[in-house]
Amino acid sequence: MAKKILKIVLIILGVILVLAAGLIIWLSVTEFNPADVTDVNIETNSKEDSSSPSLGQKLTIISWNTGYAGLGKDADFFMDGGKNVSSYDKDGVTANLLGIYNQLYSDENKADIYMLQEVDLDSSRTYGINAREYLGIYNSTYALNYSCSFVPYPLPPIGKVNSGVLTNTAYSIDSADRISLPCPFDWPVSTANLKRCLLVSYLPIDCSDKKLVIVNLHLEAYDDGEGKIAQTKQLREFIQSEYEKGNYVIAGGDFNQTFPGGLDKYPTLNPDLWTPGTITEDIMPEGWKMAYDLNVPSCRLLNQPFNPEDAEHTQYYIIDGFIISPNVEFISVNTIDAGFEFSDHNPVQLKVRLAEAG
Repeated sequence: MAKKILKIVLIILGVILVLAAGLIIWLSVTEFNPADVTDVNIETNSKEDSSSPSLGQKLTIISWNTGYAGLGKDADFFMDGGKNVSSYDKDGVTANLLGIYNQLYSDENKADIYMLQEVDLDSSRTYGINAREYLGIYNSTYALNYSCSFVPYPLPPIGKVNSGVLTNTAYSIDSADRISLPCPFDWPVSTANLKRCLLVSYLPIDCSDKKLVIVNLHLEAYDDGEGKIAQTKQLREFIQSEYEKGNYVIAGGDFNQTFPGGLDKYPTLNPDLWTPGTITEDIMPEGWKMAYDLNVPSCRLLNQPFNPEDAEHTQYYIIDGFIISPNVEFISVNTIDAGFEFSDHNPVQLKVRLAEAG
């Protein structure tokens, strides 16, 4: 009897191993492996006559990690110390997406350029809803940074994911590139993990042969820190190279790194849970400026549903902001307090002016 039970156990283990090996092989064959630089299509959806910014003109830009419309106020997330993979049903995701849309495109917050992160187009976690199409109402560019036919962890598994960064503007876009960033994960973990990138959109400037270069980014989150460092280094080198061409450069998004003064404003409550990296002034080329707001948190930890009354367990961060080149004049930056109702991030609004040639 014991031999029979042992045989059954061994057969079950063998089947599990074969299935696991088959899954790893399938994920390896279908792994998303974009080239170092890829041309990005430009969707010309603007209902207005597309124009170009001009030198001396004030521009308003909003960056927002939308949390794929699945990380609103009721959400927690297993990677942040929470319990859930998905906190919303399809109706909940749809309601969050509508809330994000209304927040972005209200008269109060209307911007010239929108830089959005974690925008899904066909994912199990968002029930196949194409948020990229829904939010890209003007001229837009989009680059995947997470594409996997089946993410097998945790239980229940995440499933299919197609998500990325979206830049949206009523202005004309000449061209756009997806620039791959270093991936800190080794095989086989890399097969079902994010492949971070810079989404670079080149906008013509009226009466100028230079470009306004919009760099939309979402840097590494759940690594040991080396990934963020390598990605930030590549970002620095790229934006400096564009500035040296005489272009006007604005890089923004979710850095997953605390900006200077952020830890003083919002100290780490529990070091055993997710903590961001730290970004310092010396990562910038000479003459460049960081733009971020310390008055309102740009992100919250997803260890539990949002409860601002629970100060002991509600962790905030300042990890969303911008870097602007010396020829871009800083006017103001403020984080819009959206109450984390539709996303675990708040939108950050930047106002700048393109300096006229001296």
